[in-house]
Amino acid sequence: MRVAGSFRSILYSTLILIVLPTVLSRDAGAQATETVTIDSNAPATPFPHFWEQMFGSGRAELTLRESYRNDMRAVKHVTGFQYVRFHAIFHDELGVYDEDARGKPVYNFSYIDQIYDGLLANGVKPFVELSFTPKKMASRLDYHAFWYKQIVAPPIYSKWDPMITAFAQHLVDRYGIDEVSTWYFEVWNEPNIDFWTGKPAQKTYFELYDHTARALKAVNEKIRVGGPSTAQAAWVDAIIAHTTAEHVPLDFVSTHVYGNDSTADVFPDKRPIAPHQMVCVAVSKVHDQIKASARPSIPLIWSEFNATYANEPLITDTIYMGPWMADTIRKCDGLVDIMSYWSFSDVFEEQGVVKQPFYGGYGLIAAGSIPKPAYRVFSMLHLLGDTRLASTSDDVLVTKRKDGPLVIAAWNFAEPPGSTVPDKTIAFKIAGMTATAKAYIYRVDATHGDTLGAYNKMGRPQYPSQAQIKELREVIRVKPEADQQSLTGDTLNVTLPSSGLAVIIVRP
Repeated sequence: MRVAGSFRSILYSTLILIVLPTVLSRDAGAQATETVTIDSNAPATPFPHFWEQMFGSGRAELTLRESYRNDMRAVKHVTGFQYVRFHAIFHDELGVYDEDARGKPVYNFSYIDQIYDGLLANGVKPFVELSFTPKKMASRLDYHAFWYKQIVAPPIYSKWDPMITAFAQHLVDRYGIDEVSTWYFEVWNEPNIDFWTGKPAQKTYFELYDHTARALKAVNEKIRVGGPSTAQAAWVDAIIAHTTAEHVPLDFVSTHVYGNDSTADVFPDKRPIAPHQMVCVAVSKVHDQIKASARPSIPLIWSEFNATYANEPLITDTIYMGPWMADTIRKCDGLVDIMSYWSFSDVFEEQGVVKQPFYGGYGLIAAGSIPKPAYRVFSMLHLLGDTRLASTSDDVLVTKRKDGPLVIAAWNFAEPPGSTVPDKTIAFKIAGMTATAKAYIYRVDATHGDTLGAYNKMGRPQYPSQAQIKELREVIRVKPEADQQSLTGDTLNVTLPSSGLAVIIVRP
């Protein structure tokens, strides 16, 4: 981006309880009601869970920490995610590249082996971002502003190409091509902004891409390579045109956008786009570019996205992420193959060592392995079905599971973040269910799963005690509030408070 055993027992007991339902209740004094009609037997379209297959994270070195791996296991537990992406696999702190007294390259993959072994042992595959330039092969010592000071200058290709080949061959030798061919290899990170100092940026990046893709494919044609991994939804059409014309391998395309990216940076005009709409408008733009290109079926991987690229506690640490994430899924469905939320954990050091929990980090889990509201949001949205039913409502997503239940997400957006709106009631009229149908609800709102609210109430301690951390983890748990209830005829009323998200399971 542009940022122990006893412990596991406590955390996993919390996670297991997160899937217990809160039974849906009705409010006789509900306000004005929106009616949404659902036919549970209507034709459905496939609904792959594209938003939870991959997550971003802090740089490669952090994956060696137990705190990182604890958080990874926690998110894996509630989403089942398959891939993780991080920067700086070639950073000098990992000791990958050196030279002897005669200038001969010396490769050391010992830390890389520990990194990838640790991921695979936890059921997560690497989405390999090939970055950044080792000091002894850099054309210039251009350091980026991040705390870990990676070099973002173009490499000397007579050194880069053999390293890429040796790296890929080592992975194939260690893990086998059947495994490595299931990974993705992405060339660099955001070369259209300050992560790349080649001039002109696009031309020199394409040179990097060409060298890297050909070096990988020289090891084995099954290795998947792509790019341009740009910020602000840029260059996708250009890289397709370039690789087609030059006969360079391109197995997928990737790019990024954030909710607070400016219209001027993402589009050639000044159209008004609200922050909560930016991500999917940009996804639609790139989707359309691909369809009009020489490679209309090439996979699109959105390898970074979030509501903001800044540290804004009112966004990433709050219940705002419930409606934002659900609405993003609703609008991006069918336009993208994989979307990678940035990031799964606040074990993260782009701006330096984290000083306290809830500072506006990008992760689902705050420092101290304290789940944020966004963690509970992802755990709830994981419950959505694998097919989708049509809905005319902009604040409802209707899905169905193979075993029969409807799973409905509904939300009450408050924009801008930190503002409030009146409660909203939705009357679901559900046709096609049995007379004995039962309804259950999971919630994220100011009284359900708001760990930031609880942290604020305890005085925002910079270093929470173990007792305080345990108390905060308790907030994220979902507790049954009443017995199961039947629908009233064919109708189910759900009241949503400001910034509230509800995921409802209706069992026949």
